[in-house]
Amino acid sequence: MLPTLRRLDAAGYDLHLVGRGWAGSLLEGCGWPVYRRPPGLLEARRTWRDLRRSLSVGSPPALLFTKSLSSALETRFAGWRPIGYARDGRTPLLSEAYPLARYAHASHMYWDLASHTLGEFLPYPTDIHLSASAPQQQRATALLTANDLDRGRYVLLCPFSGADDRESRKVWPYHRALGRRLHEQGIRTVVCPGPGEEARAAELLPHAVQLLGTDLGVYAALLATARAVVANDTGPGHLAAAVGAPLIALYGPQSVRAWAPLGERVRLFADAQGWPSVETVESAVLAA
Repeated sequence: MLPTLRRLDAAGYDLHLVGRGWAGSLLEGCGWPVYRRPPGLLEARRTWRDLRRSLSVGSPPALLFTKSLSSALETRFAGWRPIGYARDGRTPLLSEAYPLARYAHASHMYWDLASHTLGEFLPYPTDIHLSASAPQQQRATALLTANDLDRGRYVLLCPFSGADDRESRKVWPYHRALGRRLHEQGIRTVVCPGPGEEARAAELLPHAVQLLGTDLGVYAALLATARAVVANDTGPGHLAAAVGAPLIALYGPQSVRAWAPLGERVRLFADAQGWPSVETVESAVLAA
């Protein structure tokens, strides 16, 4: 969504963002205020209502990048004018409702929602351009120093997939072999497991340095200074692409190309018939 948000900012909108708990850390370097949306419809409505009152505005527009009925309910009944796509039976709640077209890439639906609002349809940019904040970059540098890691000399591996992938169908099956091959060549590897992933990371990548407890902004800063990033179809891959890291993105038979990372330094391996070999991915890492 970042190119879309910057476009709205450049058009003169005073942006106030409401999202999940991790959104504040992720967007800390962008400069916009970010408010945590609590779980539960009533609590979320209260957050939206309090924000509207703090801004001292009557009924401001709320651009809904989500397509859910709940987002329309909580904004409408908190006194906002929700704008979004006509999905999930929420059209009567929207002050402006637009049909959702079929897009080659999912990011275009965010961009076109702003195009409807601004009354001007422009080509979608291909780079995201995310930067961590200065404090987040400093914390990342301290982590690298404490673990004797040099900027641009380590490969960051992302061997997990999202919570919705309960059967690990989006997990490339050769992370262990790749980690071993890189270690044998003297290449340092890093992994940043999330909560509950530490033991699995140690099992898969016993030679990798584990950097624990990094928030998304620090993670972004670590990705930005890696020699290369190898990631499954998951959030860290998008994060790596957004900060301009050399990304080897591994999309197997269960992944959808419309959600692939965007960026000039992205090498996407996507094949509906099977996974790339460890030799192929190793060559891409060494060439980065």
